[in-house]
Amino acid sequence: MQTLRLILAASALALLAPAASLAQSADELSNMTPEQRREYMQGLSQEERQALREQRKAEWDAMSDEEREAARQRMRESRDRNRAEMRERWNSMSEEERETFRQQRRERAEQHRETWKNMSEEERAAARDMMRHERNRMRDGAGRGGRGKGGKGGKVPDPQL
Repeated sequence: MQTLRLILAASALALLAPAASLAQSADELSNMTPEQRREYMQGLSQEERQALREQRKAEWDAMSDEEREAARQRMRESRDRNRAEMRERWNSMSEEERETFRQQRRERAEQHRETWKNMSEEERAAARDMMRHERNRMRDGAGRGGRGKGGKGGKVPDPQL
């Protein structure tokens, strides 16, 4: 009986360990560069990404209206700052650098198409549902980016988040 208790305790700890590491990483995600964040998210399993989404949703749901508005304001400021930095970086690029950037973007788009092509119908249906859900959340003002009803449109967020 003692052995059974030890096995159950060890199993419970093993199940909780990934959630504990996600709790720490959720706070660290905002301090990562976009490239680091993308690499980190790609390294997670579907279950870990889902757990992270659920954790973020629980944190958002636990916020007061004032905290949510403050978070939206931080997101707007961050978005505006990032756009200005991107615009400045683009304007400072030579035509060759711009063409290299465009080529890299085309290659990423091709990788996304290949990923989609290699998905099963069930995976595609799940991805469509997730994208539809995210679009609806953004349209209803509950999505990322701090945009409320009537806000300007934007692209659909990365479904890995």
